[in-house]
Amino acid sequence: MSGRILELNHICKSFPGVRALDDVRFDLEKGEIHALIGENGAGKSTFIKVITGVHRPDSGEIVFDGRRVEMRTPLDSQKIGIAAIYQHVTCYPDLSVTENIFIGHETYHPFTRMIDWKSLHEKAEELLDGLDADFDPRTPMGTLSVARQQMVEIAKALSANARIIIMDEPTAPLTNRESEDLYRISEQLRDRGVSIIFISHRLEDMYRLASRVTVFRDSRWVGTWKLDEISRDELITAMVGRSITQLYPKKAVPIGKEALRVEGLSRTGFFKDVSFSVRRGEILALTGLVGAGRTEVCEAIYGVTRADSGKVILDGEELKVDGPDGAIEKGIGYLPEDRLRQGLILEWELVKNVTLPTLHKFRKRFLMDCKRENLVAKDLLERLEVKAPSVFSEAATLSGGNQQKVIVAKLLNSDMKVIILDEPTKGVDVGAKTAIFRIMTDLAAQGYGIIMVSSEMPEVLGMSDRIVVMREGRVTAIMETKDATQEAILGAAMAAEVMA
Repeated sequence: MSGRILELNHICKSFPGVRALDDVRFDLEKGEIHALIGENGAGKSTFIKVITGVHRPDSGEIVFDGRRVEMRTPLDSQKIGIAAIYQHVTCYPDLSVTENIFIGHETYHPFTRMIDWKSLHEKAEELLDGLDADFDPRTPMGTLSVARQQMVEIAKALSANARIIIMDEPTAPLTNRESEDLYRISEQLRDRGVSIIFISHRLEDMYRLASRVTVFRDSRWVGTWKLDEISRDELITAMVGRSITQLYPKKAVPIGKEALRVEGLSRTGFFKDVSFSVRRGEILALTGLVGAGRTEVCEAIYGVTRADSGKVILDGEELKVDGPDGAIEKGIGYLPEDRLRQGLILEWELVKNVTLPTLHKFRKRFLMDCKRENLVAKDLLERLEVKAPSVFSEAATLSGGNQQKVIVAKLLNSDMKVIILDEPTKGVDVGAKTAIFRIMTDLAAQGYGIIMVSSEMPEVLGMSDRIVVMREGRVTAIMETKDATQEAILGAAMAAEVMA
Protein backbone atom coordinates (compact mmCIF):
# COMPACT_ATOMS: atom_id res chain seq x y z
CA MET A 1 0.00 0.00 0.00
CA SER A 2 1.34 3.39 -0.98
CA GLY A 3 2.34 5.82 1.75
CA ARG A 4 0.94 8.71 -0.22
CA ILE A 5 -2.09 10.55 1.11
CA LEU A 6 -2.39 13.04 -1.78
CA GLU A 7 -1.46 12.99 -5.47
CA LEU A 8 -2.17 15.58 -8.14
CA ASN A 9 -1.41 14.58 -11.71
CA HIS A 10 -1.36 16.72 -14.88
CA ILE A 11 -3.34 19.57 -13.29
CA CYS A 12 -4.19 22.43 -15.65
CA LYS A 13 -6.11 25.61 -14.87
CA SER A 14 -6.67 28.68 -17.05
CA PHE A 15 -8.34 32.02 -16.53
CA PRO A 16 -9.11 34.54 -19.29
CA GLY A 17 -5.75 35.30 -20.89
CA VAL A 18 -3.75 33.48 -18.22
CA ARG A 19 -2.48 29.88 -17.96
CA ALA A 20 -2.31 29.63 -14.17
CA LEU A 21 -1.32 25.94 -13.96
CA ASP A 22 0.19 23.97 -16.81
CA ASP A 23 0.52 20.18 -16.38
CA VAL A 24 1.44 20.42 -12.70
CA ARG A 25 2.10 17.42 -10.45
CA PHE A 26 2.57 17.00 -6.72
CA ASP A 27 2.47 14.21 -4.14
CA LEU A 28 2.39 14.16 -0.35
CA GLU A 29 3.31 11.30 1.99
CA LYS A 30 1.48 10.47 5.19
CA GLY A 31 3.15 12.22 8.12
CA GLU A 32 5.38 14.33 5.84
CA ILE A 33 6.24 18.03 5.75
CA HIS A 34 6.64 18.83 2.05
CA ALA A 35 7.81 22.32 1.05
CA LEU A 36 6.38 24.06 -2.01
CA ILE A 37 8.39 27.00 -3.31
CA GLY A 38 8.54 29.26 -6.34
CA GLU A 39 8.63 32.90 -7.28
CA ASN A 40 5.55 35.07 -6.90
CA GLY A 41 3.29 34.24 -9.83
CA ALA A 42 4.65 30.69 -10.17
CA GLY A 43 1.19 29.19 -9.61
CA LYS A 44 1.39 28.22 -5.92
CA SER A 45 -1.74 30.10 -4.84
CA THR A 46 -3.86 28.71 -7.68
CA PHE A 47 -2.55 25.23 -6.89
CA ILE A 48 -3.61 25.55 -3.25
CA LYS A 49 -7.04 26.77 -4.32
CA VAL A 50 -7.42 23.67 -6.48
CA ILE A 51 -6.57 21.43 -3.51
CA THR A 52 -8.98 23.28 -1.22
CA GLY A 53 -11.84 23.30 -3.72
CA VAL A 54 -11.89 27.03 -4.41
CA HIS A 55 -11.04 26.39 -8.09
CA ARG A 56 -11.91 23.31 -10.14
CA PRO A 57 -9.07 22.24 -12.45
CA ASP A 58 -9.71 22.22 -16.20
CA SER A 59 -8.02 18.83 -16.46
CA GLY A 60 -5.98 16.37 -14.44
CA GLU A 61 -6.78 14.22 -11.43
CA ILE A 62 -6.67 14.48 -7.64
CA VAL A 63 -6.13 11.26 -5.68
CA PHE A 64 -6.73 11.30 -1.91
CA ASP A 65 -5.69 8.30 0.15
CA GLY A 66 -5.75 6.01 -2.88
CA ARG A 67 -9.05 7.08 -4.43
CA ARG A 68 -9.81 9.70 -7.04
CA VAL A 69 -11.79 12.67 -5.71
CA GLU A 70 -13.33 15.86 -7.10
CA MET A 71 -13.18 19.09 -5.15
CA ARG A 72 -16.23 20.99 -6.35
CA THR A 73 -16.36 23.30 -3.33
CA PRO A 74 -14.25 24.09 -0.24
CA LEU A 75 -16.71 21.97 1.75
CA ASP A 76 -15.69 18.89 -0.28
CA SER A 77 -12.07 19.52 0.70
CA GLN A 78 -12.92 20.02 4.36
CA LYS A 79 -15.00 16.83 4.50
CA ILE A 80 -12.08 14.62 3.47
CA GLY A 81 -9.74 16.33 5.92
CA ILE A 82 -7.90 19.18 4.18
CA ALA A 83 -7.41 22.53 5.93
CA ALA A 84 -5.46 25.67 5.01
CA ILE A 85 -3.78 28.30 7.19
CA TYR A 86 -2.82 31.54 5.50
CA GLN A 87 -0.33 34.32 6.21
CA HIS A 88 -3.18 36.78 6.79
CA VAL A 89 -5.41 34.86 9.19
CA THR A 90 -9.09 35.07 8.33
CA CYS A 91 -11.09 34.96 11.55
CA TYR A 92 -14.00 36.49 13.41
CA PRO A 93 -12.18 38.95 15.70
CA ASP A 94 -15.18 39.73 17.91
CA LEU A 95 -15.92 36.06 18.63
CA SER A 96 -14.10 33.95 21.20
CA VAL A 97 -11.36 31.46 20.40
CA THR A 98 -13.80 28.61 21.02
CA GLU A 99 -16.35 30.09 18.62
CA ASN A 100 -13.68 30.49 15.93
CA ILE A 101 -12.52 26.88 16.37
CA PHE A 102 -15.94 25.25 16.20
CA ILE A 103 -17.90 27.58 13.94
CA GLY A 104 -19.79 25.43 11.46
CA HIS A 105 -19.52 22.24 13.52
CA GLU A 106 -20.81 23.18 16.96
CA THR A 107 -21.92 20.61 19.55
CA TYR A 108 -25.53 20.81 20.73
CA HIS A 109 -26.96 19.68 24.07
CA PRO A 110 -29.01 16.49 23.49
CA PHE A 111 -32.03 17.74 25.47
CA THR A 112 -32.15 21.52 25.06
CA ARG A 113 -30.81 21.46 21.47
CA MET A 114 -28.85 24.59 22.37
CA ILE A 115 -25.11 24.95 21.80
CA ASP A 116 -23.24 23.11 24.55
CA TRP A 117 -20.73 25.85 25.39
CA LYS A 118 -19.31 24.02 28.40
CA SER A 119 -18.39 21.03 26.25
CA LEU A 120 -17.00 23.23 23.45
CA HIS A 121 -14.81 25.25 25.84
CA GLU A 122 -13.44 22.01 27.29
CA LYS A 123 -12.68 20.61 23.83
CA ALA A 124 -11.06 23.90 22.76
CA GLU A 125 -8.91 23.90 25.89
CA GLU A 126 -7.84 20.32 25.20
CA LEU A 127 -6.87 21.21 21.61
CA LEU A 128 -4.94 24.31 22.71
CA ASP A 129 -3.17 22.42 25.51
CA GLY A 130 -1.98 19.96 22.89
CA LEU A 131 -0.33 22.88 21.10
CA ASP A 132 1.12 24.31 24.35
CA ALA A 133 -1.04 27.42 24.02
CA ASP A 134 -1.03 29.84 26.96
CA PHE A 135 -4.39 31.60 26.52
CA ASP A 136 -7.98 30.90 27.50
CA PRO A 137 -10.43 29.66 24.83
CA ARG A 138 -12.90 32.32 25.95
CA THR A 139 -10.48 35.07 24.84
CA PRO A 140 -11.75 37.28 21.99
CA MET A 141 -9.88 36.28 18.83
CA GLY A 142 -9.10 39.89 17.86
CA THR A 143 -7.01 40.43 21.01
CA LEU A 144 -4.51 37.70 20.08
CA SER A 145 -1.22 38.15 18.25
CA VAL A 146 -0.89 36.77 14.72
CA ALA A 147 1.14 33.82 16.04
CA ARG A 148 -1.60 32.91 18.52
CA GLN A 149 -4.29 33.34 15.86
CA GLN A 150 -2.38 30.85 13.71
CA MET A 151 -2.37 28.47 16.67
CA VAL A 152 -6.16 28.79 16.84
CA GLU A 153 -6.39 28.04 13.10
CA ILE A 154 -4.33 24.87 13.65
CA ALA A 155 -6.63 23.89 16.53
CA LYS A 156 -9.60 24.53 14.24
CA ALA A 157 -8.12 22.21 11.61
CA LEU A 158 -7.52 19.51 14.22
CA SER A 159 -11.07 19.88 15.54
CA ALA A 160 -12.30 18.92 12.06
CA ASN A 161 -9.93 15.90 12.00
CA ALA A 162 -7.72 17.40 9.30
CA ARG A 163 -5.28 14.91 7.82
CA ILE A 164 -3.58 17.51 5.57
CA ILE A 165 -2.78 21.05 6.67
CA ILE A 166 -1.59 23.62 4.13
CA MET A 167 0.50 26.42 5.63
CA ASP A 168 0.80 29.35 3.23
CA GLU A 169 3.63 31.74 4.21
CA PRO A 170 2.88 31.23 7.93
CA THR A 171 6.19 32.65 9.20
CA ALA A 172 6.09 35.90 7.18
CA PRO A 173 4.41 37.97 9.96
CA LEU A 174 6.16 36.18 12.84
CA THR A 175 9.20 37.00 14.95
CA ASN A 176 12.06 34.49 15.11
CA ARG A 177 10.82 33.16 18.46
CA GLU A 178 7.25 32.80 17.15
CA SER A 179 8.60 31.01 14.07
CA GLU A 180 10.41 28.54 16.33
CA ASP A 181 7.11 27.87 18.13
CA LEU A 182 5.44 27.21 14.78
CA TYR A 183 8.26 24.84 13.80
CA ARG A 184 7.75 22.92 17.04
CA ILE A 185 4.00 22.64 16.49
CA SER A 186 4.51 21.55 12.87
CA GLU A 187 6.89 18.80 13.96
CA GLN A 188 4.40 17.65 16.61
CA LEU A 189 1.67 17.44 13.96
CA ARG A 190 3.97 15.49 11.63
CA ASP A 191 4.79 13.04 14.42
CA ARG A 192 1.03 12.49 14.96
CA GLY A 193 0.70 11.52 11.31
CA VAL A 194 -0.66 14.81 9.95
CA SER A 195 0.75 15.75 6.53
CA ILE A 196 1.78 19.37 5.93
CA ILE A 197 2.29 21.34 2.72
CA PHE A 198 4.55 24.22 3.78
CA ILE A 199 4.78 27.21 1.42
CA SER A 200 7.41 29.84 2.16
CA HIS A 201 9.80 32.28 0.52
CA ARG A 202 12.19 31.75 3.42
CA LEU A 203 14.55 28.94 2.53
CA GLU A 204 15.48 28.57 6.21
CA ASP A 205 11.88 27.46 6.92
CA MET A 206 12.18 24.72 4.36
CA TYR A 207 15.58 23.45 5.54
CA ARG A 208 14.39 23.54 9.15
CA LEU A 209 11.21 21.51 8.59
CA ALA A 210 10.74 19.73 5.28
CA SER A 211 12.01 16.36 4.06
CA ARG A 212 11.18 17.10 0.39
CA VAL A 213 10.72 20.20 -1.73
CA THR A 214 8.77 20.83 -4.94
CA VAL A 215 9.52 23.83 -7.15
CA PHE A 216 7.05 25.59 -9.46
CA ARG A 217 8.11 28.11 -12.09
CA ASP A 218 5.96 29.95 -14.63
CA SER A 219 2.90 27.84 -13.70
CA ARG A 220 4.71 24.54 -14.34
CA TRP A 221 6.23 21.81 -12.19
CA VAL A 222 10.03 22.01 -12.30
CA GLY A 223 10.98 19.19 -9.99
CA THR A 224 10.70 17.44 -6.62
CA TRP A 225 13.79 16.62 -4.55
CA LYS A 226 14.80 15.31 -1.18
CA LEU A 227 16.36 18.23 0.63
CA ASP A 228 19.63 16.42 1.18
CA GLU A 229 19.92 15.90 -2.60
CA ILE A 230 19.80 19.54 -3.77
CA SER A 231 21.94 22.52 -2.81
CA ARG A 232 20.65 25.98 -1.95
CA ASP A 233 22.12 27.43 -5.18
CA GLU A 234 20.52 24.67 -7.26
CA LEU A 235 17.17 25.40 -5.65
CA ILE A 236 17.41 29.11 -6.43
CA THR A 237 18.29 28.31 -10.04
CA ALA A 238 15.30 25.95 -10.25
CA MET A 239 13.02 28.71 -8.89
CA VAL A 240 14.10 31.59 -11.11
CA GLY A 241 15.33 29.71 -14.20
CA ARG A 242 18.76 31.27 -14.03
CA SER A 243 21.72 31.34 -11.71
CA ILE A 244 21.76 34.31 -9.34
CA THR A 245 25.46 34.82 -8.92
CA GLN A 246 25.07 37.95 -6.83
CA LEU A 247 22.09 38.06 -4.51
CA TYR A 248 23.23 41.40 -3.08
CA PRO A 249 24.24 43.57 -6.08
CA LYS A 250 25.65 46.42 -3.99
CA LYS A 251 27.99 48.71 -5.88
CA ALA A 252 30.38 51.29 -4.54
CA VAL A 253 29.03 54.74 -5.42
CA PRO A 254 30.31 58.21 -4.45
CA ILE A 255 28.99 59.24 -1.04
CA GLY A 256 27.91 62.88 -1.05
CA LYS A 257 26.95 65.43 1.56
CA GLU A 258 24.59 64.77 4.42
CA ALA A 259 21.00 64.46 3.24
CA LEU A 260 19.18 63.90 6.52
CA ARG A 261 20.13 64.01 10.20
CA VAL A 262 18.12 62.93 13.22
CA GLU A 263 19.09 64.58 16.53
CA GLY A 264 17.84 63.38 19.90
CA LEU A 265 14.48 62.21 18.57
CA SER A 266 12.18 60.90 21.32
CA ARG A 267 8.60 59.72 21.63
CA THR A 268 7.40 58.53 25.01
CA GLY A 269 6.87 54.78 25.12
CA PHE A 270 8.41 54.14 21.70
CA PHE A 271 11.97 55.52 21.34
CA LYS A 272 14.35 57.85 23.14
CA ASP A 273 17.25 60.10 22.16
CA VAL A 274 17.71 58.60 18.68
CA SER A 275 20.44 60.21 16.57
CA PHE A 276 21.91 59.23 13.20
CA SER A 277 22.45 60.63 9.70
CA VAL A 278 22.29 59.45 6.10
CA ARG A 279 24.24 60.93 3.19
CA ARG A 280 23.47 61.19 -0.49
CA GLY A 281 24.41 57.98 -2.28
CA GLU A 282 24.46 56.05 0.99
CA ILE A 283 22.37 53.04 2.01
CA LEU A 284 21.98 53.20 5.79
CA ALA A 285 20.61 50.04 7.42
CA LEU A 286 18.43 50.47 10.50
CA THR A 287 18.28 47.13 12.29
CA GLY A 288 17.57 45.44 15.61
CA LEU A 289 15.25 42.87 17.08
CA VAL A 290 11.49 43.13 16.50
CA GLY A 291 10.09 45.81 18.83
CA ALA A 292 13.31 47.84 18.85
CA GLY A 293 11.47 50.95 17.62
CA ARG A 294 12.85 51.14 14.09
CA THR A 295 9.51 51.55 12.28
CA GLU A 296 8.29 54.04 14.90
CA VAL A 297 11.35 56.26 14.31
CA CYS A 298 10.77 56.18 10.54
CA GLU A 299 7.09 57.01 10.97
CA ALA A 300 8.07 60.04 13.08
CA ILE A 301 10.52 61.23 10.41
CA TYR A 302 7.82 60.84 7.75
CA GLY A 303 5.16 62.62 9.79
CA VAL A 304 2.86 59.64 10.41
CA THR A 305 3.35 60.30 14.14
CA ARG A 306 4.84 63.23 15.99
CA ALA A 307 7.95 63.04 18.16
CA ASP A 308 7.86 64.62 21.61
CA SER A 309 11.34 66.11 21.25
CA GLY A 310 14.37 66.21 19.00
CA LYS A 311 15.01 67.40 15.45
CA VAL A 312 14.95 66.09 11.91
CA ILE A 313 17.25 68.11 9.64
CA LEU A 314 16.93 67.80 5.86
CA ASP A 315 19.59 69.38 3.65
CA GLY A 316 20.76 71.55 6.54
CA GLU A 317 17.32 72.88 7.51
CA GLU A 318 15.12 71.69 10.34
CA LEU A 319 12.17 69.76 8.97
CA LYS A 320 8.74 70.62 10.31
CA VAL A 321 5.86 68.64 8.79
CA ASP A 322 2.28 67.98 9.92
CA GLY A 323 1.96 64.69 8.08
CA PRO A 324 3.12 62.52 5.19
CA ASP A 325 1.94 65.09 2.63
CA GLY A 326 4.39 67.59 4.07
CA ALA A 327 7.20 65.03 4.11
CA ILE A 328 6.61 64.15 0.45
CA GLU A 329 6.57 67.85 -0.45
CA LYS A 330 9.91 68.35 1.31
CA GLY A 331 11.47 65.31 -0.39
CA ILE A 332 11.10 62.31 1.93
CA GLY A 333 9.54 59.11 0.58
CA TYR A 334 8.44 56.10 2.61
CA LEU A 335 7.79 52.49 1.61
CA PRO A 336 5.88 51.03 4.59
CA GLU A 337 6.33 47.50 5.88
CA ASP A 338 2.63 46.69 5.40
CA ARG A 339 2.33 47.40 1.67
CA LEU A 340 -1.20 45.96 1.43
CA ARG A 341 -2.75 48.30 3.98
CA GLN A 342 -0.45 51.32 3.90
CA GLY A 343 1.42 51.33 0.59
CA LEU A 344 -1.21 50.65 -2.06
CA ILE A 345 -4.89 51.02 -2.79
CA LEU A 346 -5.36 47.48 -4.05
CA GLU A 347 -8.61 48.12 -5.94
CA TRP A 348 -7.07 51.00 -7.91
CA GLU A 349 -5.27 50.79 -11.22
CA LEU A 350 -1.48 50.93 -11.19
CA VAL A 351 -1.44 54.33 -12.87
CA LYS A 352 -3.60 55.82 -10.10
CA ASN A 353 -1.42 54.31 -7.38
CA VAL A 354 1.76 55.67 -8.99
CA THR A 355 0.49 59.22 -9.53
CA LEU A 356 -1.56 59.61 -6.33
CA PRO A 357 0.98 61.77 -4.41
CA THR A 358 1.53 64.13 -7.37
CA LEU A 359 -1.89 64.56 -8.98
CA HIS A 360 -1.34 68.34 -9.10
CA LYS A 361 1.36 67.74 -11.75
CA PHE A 362 -1.25 66.45 -14.18
CA ARG A 363 -3.89 69.13 -13.76
CA LYS A 364 -4.68 70.99 -16.94
CA ARG A 365 -6.83 73.92 -15.93
CA PHE A 366 -9.89 72.22 -14.49
CA LEU A 367 -9.21 68.80 -16.06
CA MET A 368 -6.67 66.01 -15.66
CA ASP A 369 -4.13 65.35 -18.40
CA CYS A 370 -4.78 61.60 -18.34
CA LYS A 371 -2.63 60.90 -21.39
CA ARG A 372 0.46 62.40 -19.75
CA GLU A 373 -0.39 60.73 -16.43
CA ASN A 374 -0.56 57.33 -18.15
CA LEU A 375 2.73 57.90 -19.99
CA VAL A 376 4.58 58.90 -16.81
CA ALA A 377 3.28 55.86 -14.93
CA LYS A 378 4.08 53.54 -17.85
CA ASP A 379 7.65 54.86 -18.06
CA LEU A 380 8.28 54.41 -14.33
CA LEU A 381 6.79 50.91 -14.23
CA GLU A 382 8.83 49.85 -17.26
CA ARG A 383 12.02 51.24 -15.73
CA LEU A 384 11.40 49.14 -12.63
CA GLU A 385 10.47 46.09 -14.75
CA VAL A 386 7.04 45.69 -13.14
CA LYS A 387 5.32 42.60 -14.58
CA ALA A 388 1.71 43.60 -15.30
CA PRO A 389 -0.57 43.42 -18.34
CA SER A 390 -0.94 47.23 -18.39
CA VAL A 391 -0.91 50.36 -16.26
CA PHE A 392 -4.66 49.87 -15.90
CA SER A 393 -4.31 46.54 -14.06
CA GLU A 394 -5.47 46.55 -10.45
CA ALA A 395 -2.67 46.52 -7.86
CA ALA A 396 -4.34 43.54 -6.16
CA THR A 397 -3.61 41.33 -9.18
CA LEU A 398 0.19 41.70 -8.89
CA SER A 399 2.63 39.49 -7.01
CA GLY A 400 4.22 40.78 -3.81
CA GLY A 401 7.51 41.72 -5.47
CA ASN A 402 5.77 43.68 -8.21
CA GLN A 403 3.60 45.46 -5.65
CA GLN A 404 6.78 46.61 -3.90
CA LYS A 405 8.08 47.97 -7.21
CA VAL A 406 4.84 49.91 -7.77
CA ILE A 407 5.33 51.65 -4.42
CA VAL A 408 8.90 52.53 -5.41
CA ALA A 409 7.55 53.91 -8.70
CA LYS A 410 5.18 56.08 -6.67
CA LEU A 411 8.14 57.44 -4.70
CA LEU A 412 10.16 58.13 -7.85
CA ASN A 413 7.25 60.07 -9.32
CA SER A 414 7.88 62.65 -6.60
CA ASP A 415 10.99 64.78 -6.17
CA MET A 416 12.66 62.77 -3.41
CA LYS A 417 15.90 63.36 -1.57
CA VAL A 418 15.64 60.62 1.04
CA ILE A 419 13.79 57.31 0.66
CA ILE A 420 12.88 55.14 3.66
CA LEU A 421 12.33 51.46 2.84
CA ASP A 422 10.81 49.51 5.75
CA GLU A 423 11.46 45.75 5.30
CA PRO A 424 11.43 46.16 1.48
CA THR A 425 11.88 42.43 0.75
CA LYS A 426 9.48 41.00 3.32
CA GLY A 427 7.26 38.33 1.78
CA VAL A 428 8.84 38.37 -1.69
CA ASP A 429 10.75 35.63 -3.47
CA VAL A 430 14.49 35.48 -4.06
CA GLY A 431 14.27 36.78 -7.64
CA ALA A 432 12.17 39.78 -6.59
CA LYS A 433 14.58 40.45 -3.71
CA THR A 434 17.50 40.75 -6.11
CA ALA A 435 15.47 43.08 -8.35
CA ILE A 436 14.59 45.31 -5.37
CA PHE A 437 18.23 45.37 -4.24
CA ARG A 438 19.26 46.39 -7.75
CA ILE A 439 16.74 49.25 -7.67
CA MET A 440 18.15 50.39 -4.31
CA THR A 441 21.68 50.40 -5.72
CA ASP A 442 20.55 52.40 -8.76
CA LEU A 443 18.77 54.93 -6.52
CA ALA A 444 21.89 55.35 -4.39
CA ALA A 445 23.95 55.90 -7.56
CA GLN A 446 21.51 58.67 -8.53
CA GLY A 447 22.24 60.47 -5.26
CA TYR A 448 19.30 59.48 -3.09
CA GLY A 449 19.91 58.94 0.60
CA ILE A 450 18.36 55.57 1.51
CA ILE A 451 17.32 54.30 4.93
CA MET A 452 16.66 50.54 4.82
CA VAL A 453 14.91 48.99 7.80
CA SER A 454 15.66 45.27 7.89
CA SER A 455 15.66 42.33 10.29
CA GLU A 456 17.65 40.10 7.91
CA MET A 457 21.34 40.07 8.83
CA PRO A 458 22.63 38.91 5.39
CA GLU A 459 20.58 41.71 3.78
CA VAL A 460 21.93 44.31 6.22
CA LEU A 461 25.53 43.22 5.66
CA GLY A 462 25.12 42.75 1.91
CA MET A 463 23.37 46.00 0.98
CA SER A 464 24.36 48.78 3.39
CA ASP A 465 27.23 51.24 3.74
CA ARG A 466 26.63 51.88 7.44
CA ILE A 467 24.50 50.19 10.10
CA VAL A 468 22.48 51.71 12.93
CA VAL A 469 21.49 49.15 15.58
CA MET A 470 18.55 49.75 17.94
CA ARG A 471 17.34 48.05 21.08
CA GLU A 472 14.21 48.93 23.04
CA GLY A 473 13.89 52.34 21.42
CA ARG A 474 17.51 53.42 21.72
CA VAL A 475 20.49 53.41 19.36
CA THR A 476 23.09 51.02 20.77
CA ALA A 477 25.65 51.09 17.93
CA ILE A 478 26.52 52.78 14.64
CA MET A 479 29.10 50.91 12.59
CA GLU A 480 30.66 50.88 9.15
CA THR A 481 29.46 47.82 7.26
CA LYS A 482 32.99 46.90 6.15
CA ASP A 483 33.93 46.50 9.81
CA ALA A 484 30.68 44.81 10.92
CA THR A 485 29.93 41.16 11.59
CA GLN A 486 26.67 39.39 12.29
CA GLU A 487 27.87 38.66 15.81
CA ALA A 488 28.66 42.35 16.44
CA ILE A 489 25.24 43.43 15.17
CA LEU A 490 23.38 40.88 17.29
CA GLY A 491 25.51 41.80 20.28
CA ALA A 492 24.51 45.46 19.88
CA ALA A 493 20.88 44.49 19.30
CA MET A 494 20.84 42.72 22.67
CA ALA A 495 23.10 45.18 24.51
CA ALA A 496 21.80 46.94 27.60
CA GLU A 497 24.03 50.01 27.23
CA VAL A 498 24.56 52.49 24.40
CA MET A 499 27.74 51.53 22.57
CA ALA A 500 28.10 54.43 20.13
